[in-house]
Amino acid sequence: MATITLDDITKRYDDGYEAVKHLDLEVADAEFLILVGPSGCGKSTALRMIAGLEDITDGRLLIDGAVVNDRAPKDRDIAMVFQSYALYPHMTVGENMAFPLKLAKLPQEEIDRRVADTAKILDLEQHLDRKPANLSGGQRQRVAMGRAIVRSPSVFLMDEPLSNLDAKLRVQMRTEVSRIQSRLETTTIYVTHDQTEAMTLGDRVAVMRAGILQQVDTPKNLYERPDNLFVAGFIGSPSMNFFLGTVEGDHLRLPFVDVPLDDAHRRALESGGIRGDIIVGIRPEHFEDATLVGDQSVHGVTFDAPIEVTESMGSEVYAYFAYEGGDVTHDELADLAADTGAADLPDTGGRAVARLDAETSIAHGSPAKLWMDSSRIQLFDPEDGRAIRAEATSAPAAAPTA
Repeated sequence: MATITLDDITKRYDDGYEAVKHLDLEVADAEFLILVGPSGCGKSTALRMIAGLEDITDGRLLIDGAVVNDRAPKDRDIAMVFQSYALYPHMTVGENMAFPLKLAKLPQEEIDRRVADTAKILDLEQHLDRKPANLSGGQRQRVAMGRAIVRSPSVFLMDEPLSNLDAKLRVQMRTEVSRIQSRLETTTIYVTHDQTEAMTLGDRVAVMRAGILQQVDTPKNLYERPDNLFVAGFIGSPSMNFFLGTVEGDHLRLPFVDVPLDDAHRRALESGGIRGDIIVGIRPEHFEDATLVGDQSVHGVTFDAPIEVTESMGSEVYAYFAYEGGDVTHDELADLAADTGAADLPDTGGRAVARLDAETSIAHGSPAKLWMDSSRIQLFDPEDGRAIRAEATSAPAAAPTA
């Protein structure tokens, strides 16, 4: 096990392009850290610099406090699992897993013991004599992981290891990866573009955009307290809805409803010095069918919504509704749209999605009354996209005791 420190790391190619810019990141001993972001954000480049497969242009990389910039990959005590399984087709599962140990010239007895122990962890004991061609995708991925685990490295690096699997198998393998990392307690850095993987796997998640670290925090804090528009829009599925709002006295005017400002939002606006226009974010799950809301209605607002499309997911219903004013435009949101392909769709005006209880009777093509939890509204500066939040108030000092 080991700690990893990226100290002002930059990767600049010969043509001047900077794939990673001034990356500062601390990974604790035995931590499971996820690097996540859209394609081309620099997450895989950062991982390859840690592995020694990419040279570091500027900055320092430390493993257990020692600078390793100039160490060869084999001297860093790191094992890497790639997106492709990279298994030797002519070798059996056992031979594939044993191969790095044979290269290290370990005694055969030690090799056999490690392969057997690893096969037990990965539930591969019955497959040790089979060839990769006779395995399923999930089994091949476990063999690739086993080849890394068998070395007992101080650090695991995983570069989108589940992206070649189908959706159902990815869910199963996520559980396996989490279970294995928890059991081995090995420092792990896992790269993915799938925010669902990031939120379900990691102790902490580092979100990157255009080579720059945007925020690193627990999944819960990323969801509840994103630092900017990009993180807010990237984390969550379906993604957060954004609207252009206007502060007018004690109310926040949205395209479809006026919202009374509570104390927290009023203090946030005052601390951010915001007057007039502001970007407002609300997650789909913070809407509900107004007919299904009970006493909670005092904490929100009800409005009429023309429902254009509904999607029944069994346990919930997604309801898409239109509003006047059009979508919010901002550079950070444009990057998200480009990554998902939404930028190529025709502009049909403002659209939002609400995530409703499965008991709803709301149907597409008809007006409906929706309820929005106004206490869950998030505010963003329309200029730089930063989140606007009230500073936490400190608790009053306890009265002195006699």
